[in-house]
Amino acid sequence: MSRLIQYLKDTRGEMKHVSWPTRRQATVFTILVIFISLLTAAYLGLFDFILTRLLDIFFV
Repeated sequence: MSRLIQYLKDTRGEMKHVSWPTRRQATVFTILVIFISLLTAAYLGLFDFILTRLLDIFFV
């Protein structure tokens, strides 16, 4: 039990060293991640669509 308590104390101490982002930074980063995810999904979807059409042309 004492190891658990020591672990929790150490964790709390380490959390004081963390550099937390501001609300504005968190919002900007979240929007950026969503935008990049949508862009990647669109790119992969288009690539999949093109390859599927090419396979249909050659094998059907």
